[in-house]
Amino acid sequence: MHFPGGNGIRIDTSIYDGYVIPPNYDSMIAKIITFGTNRNEAISKMKRALEELVIEGVETNQDFLFEIIRNPDFIRGNFDTSFIEEKVLKGREKNDC
Repeated sequence: MHFPGGNGIRIDTSIYDGYVIPPNYDSMIAKIITFGTNRNEAISKMKRALEELVIEGVETNQDFLFEIIRNPDFIRGNFDTSFIEEKVLKGREKNDC
């Protein structure tokens, strides 16, 4: 396990290297928060944080988060509550054809 760090990156978690996740656990084992002087800087820091993140032994949504933050509509701030269904999941269906 390796968590990213640095200016503008915050990790909220209670797990640690060698921690054994119990069978009845909250699926959110860690949360990455990034901030910057503007939206683009915060997104850039999140990309770097996700690239540096290493969690082994349990499935994560790291790849899914990459899909979201690389989406042009997300980067432009063009999203609403239907974003994941309309922009991410339907985009996957188009690419599977």
